[in-house]
Amino acid sequence: MAVTHEVPVHPQARFFGEGPYPARRVAIAVVAVLAGFALTCVWSAPFVDSVIGDSVANGLLGHDAKATPIGGVLAGTLFAFVSGLAGSFTACNIAAFGAVAPLVGEQAGRRRNALKPLGWIAAGMLAVSVGYGVLVALAGTRMPQFSTAKTTGLSPRSVQSMVAFGVVGLVFLLMGLVALGILRNPFAAFTRRHPAAPLVLMGALIGGFLVGRPYPLFRIMFRSAAEQHNVLYGAAAFALQSLGNIVVMAVLFLILTYATGGRVQRWLAAKPARIATVTGVALLVGGTFTLLYWDVRVLGRLGIIWFPMLSW
Repeated sequence: MAVTHEVPVHPQARFFGEGPYPARRVAIAVVAVLAGFALTCVWSAPFVDSVIGDSVANGLLGHDAKATPIGGVLAGTLFAFVSGLAGSFTACNIAAFGAVAPLVGEQAGRRRNALKPLGWIAAGMLAVSVGYGVLVALAGTRMPQFSTAKTTGLSPRSVQSMVAFGVVGLVFLLMGLVALGILRNPFAAFTRRHPAAPLVLMGALIGGFLVGRPYPLFRIMFRSAAEQHNVLYGAAAFALQSLGNIVVMAVLFLILTYATGGRVQRWLAAKPARIATVTGVALLVGGTFTLLYWDVRVLGRLGIIWFPMLSW
């Protein structure tokens, strides 16, 4: 039986802001931002939301997810998880995949406790999604996301999405710049004492997607939780929605960790600067896409500004 040896990692080779850093870090950051911009230009919401998202949800539920009313709490919790899973590749969730590279980087040189980083991300994510679910159960009918009113310009619902995803995108960008060593980590002492803190923060950001999400299937669940005013249902539904959002991300991480026989971790550990490079690029691409798609491209779609978009 083959023996898998762990690869020694540079003592400072952490996945977030402690180096070693790549030599051409600024050039790498520019390329990553341009990649995020290109992704924003070519992204097709109709294809991803309808062809992929709706098809997955309809197949798993066995009926038209949009046309069939949610029939009670149990049906609502199932719908929450399925719609979260179906929304994995929507524009309001795609930045979650930026967490895969930091997760793999965290495991570089070792294969023990591979699920532990996922647990830290889930902890941060559930803290936000459960809290937001409780808020929706208490006051959801008065929130902008509840509204179905048609407007010609920016609706309150759009403004909420822009603020929520704008904040998430900016934080992802800052984390990417810190990971590459372009910006100094202002919380370096704290993250050295609590190395899981960046993972918890990324989880909280993924949970924060729910605050701005306009995805139609999510809004069906949102309105159901808001109308029932059931705090436990709201907390459970929003928690399951977030868990559904990261299933594919988690599977991808486990494939890279286990199914490759540790080759990815050994490749990263062989030159520890690769950890900072892969992590920084993933966060910058995800952050750029999130910020541009939800705060700039939205204005272009409304004709307020010009933004290059491919229609397909």
